[in-house]
Amino acid sequence: MPTTDDAHIESVRSHWWWRPGWRAGRHLYACHLTLDDQPELRELIDNYQGALAHLETLDLIPPGSLHLTMQRIGWADEVSPAELEVVAERIADRLRDAPRPVVTVHQPTVWDEAVVLKVLPAEPIYALRLAVYQAIEAALGPKALPVAPPAPGQFVPHVSVAYVNSEGPAEPVFDALSHVRQPPVTVTFRVAPMLTFHRDHGMYEWTSAVPIPIGPR
Repeated sequence: MPTTDDAHIESVRSHWWWRPGWRAGRHLYACHLTLDDQPELRELIDNYQGALAHLETLDLIPPGSLHLTMQRIGWADEVSPAELEVVAERIADRLRDAPRPVVTVHQPTVWDEAVVLKVLPAEPIYALRLAVYQAIEAALGPKALPVAPPAPGQFVPHVSVAYVNSEGPAEPVFDALSHVRQPPVTVTFRVAPMLTFHRDHGMYEWTSAVPIPIGPR
């Protein structure tokens, strides 16, 4: 069964408005968690997407774009290649002894711009994000560009299943998901890739991914 946050969501709206800084052709560096090595989680997402596939108001996220949003680094036109290399080194140093997050994913949550799967507990992902942020800040110094992580209780780690592409009622989304019954999936994240991505084609797509191991090899 789908869930909501706080109040019942009655309507949905497009996710694809241009947020500050974004524009066509502009790329962003970020350290997010991808699902390339998480077959059980990808299967769970595929089952929920199958139930949503007939809804024209939703853009299902393709396997190659699935990710857990974590920590942005900066715009590609503001961070030099040399600076990015230092950032990667600092993140690798920080994560070398970091615990690998073990989390559980289960029922979808309907937000006004997306259908997401919350990742619980939030604390292991938050600790990882904080370590990545501290590494970026140490690498860039006074030029630190990333937005600092929110307070621990305000960070909601999640994997998006679909983005809303137009305004409409939320009821069809709830109806579609109400027929799906899936067991929870527990996963361990072992890699935190550093991504270069854009959103030119109505989806977040990365053009490069530098894998950074979490924990000792």
